[in-house]
Amino acid sequence: MPELPELNPVIHGKLRLALLSLLAGVDEAEFIWLREKTGASDGNLGAQLMKLEEAGYVSVEKKFVLRKPQTLYRMTEAGRAALTEYVAALKQLLGTAI
Repeated sequence: MPELPELNPVIHGKLRLALLSLLAGVDEAEFIWLREKTGASDGNLGAQLMKLEEAGYVSVEKKFVLRKPQTLYRMTEAGRAALTEYVAALKQLLGTAI
């Protein structure tokens, strides 16, 4: 039996996978937009984005726009590569099942 691929545990979390998938399709995204798209609470979303940031998969920029705080997230090249590797491993794991 061939050895099964290892799925990246940082990406494998449901919300983190959703966040990287969303960020893969845009140049940048506001925290509020990510919250609306995922339906996550502020605290959970913030914690999961921090894990992705600590892994080097997303970058964050905080600024003020018309005196209101704005937090922007971007997928890094490392994040894009990790997501590509994750998808490839998942395809290998599923084999001909899909």
